[in-house]
Amino acid sequence: MSLKIIILQHTPLVTLGYFTKLMSEDFIETTTIRLDKGEKIPFNLDTFDGMICLGGPMDTWMEEQYPWMIEEKKKIKEFVLNNQKPYLGICLGCQFLGEILGGKVIKSNPPEIGILNINFLDNKKKDQLFQNFDNNIKALQWHSYEVSELVNSDVTTIGSSDTTKFQIFKYKNHAYGIQFHIEVDENTIIKWTKVPELKNALEKCLGKNSTNELDKLLRNNIHKMKNNTKKLYDNFKNLMTT
Repeated sequence: MSLKIIILQHTPLVTLGYFTKLMSEDFIETTTIRLDKGEKIPFNLDTFDGMICLGGPMDTWMEEQYPWMIEEKKKIKEFVLNNQKPYLGICLGCQFLGEILGGKVIKSNPPEIGILNINFLDNKKKDQLFQNFDNNIKALQWHSYEVSELVNSDVTTIGSSDTTKFQIFKYKNHAYGIQFHIEVDENTIIKWTKVPELKNALEKCLGKNSTNELDKLLRNNIHKMKNNTKKLYDNFKNLMTT
């Protein structure tokens, strides 16, 4: 029986990226909920083995502008806290998890946008998702907000960057928040700069003509980055079967 994963997507262009290819090759059954199109998360989540919550140009506090966030947060909470099932939150999905676990989402000072370093803590060695990662990796960052004040005895911080403490954290051993973008492929930069909010954030942080430079940097690092995507994917798949 194939694994079933529910994908929470918030905007047309911020997708599963390289995960799509990996899941297709494994015949994993994915159910994508386009929240921005008004699609509803199923009432019964019991049939899903895992949940992936993607990023987007919106922020966690924009519930008036994006009222579907209210139900989305409830469903993530149900899946993570009640059902205790594997969850992977990327960027916005990471911030949703942090908020659900009692943390605050605050404005990053400064924003983190670019191909930047992430440093793992020693507890990475025993972690099911990240134990076979190098101690330092390069990853795409594209966020102006971050999780803060996450004080929960069931939360473990696994990786940080120079400016963001909670780059990678987990709740117990089944729910993970990663602030960076692990799902990237060769087309990510060009695709995402078609989203006005993301392009504005990029140019504000790195300058008016930064798209081509960042695209080149991503392509120079894409082999290692996709290897990391594959590692995380395989480990998350194992998490869903244990």
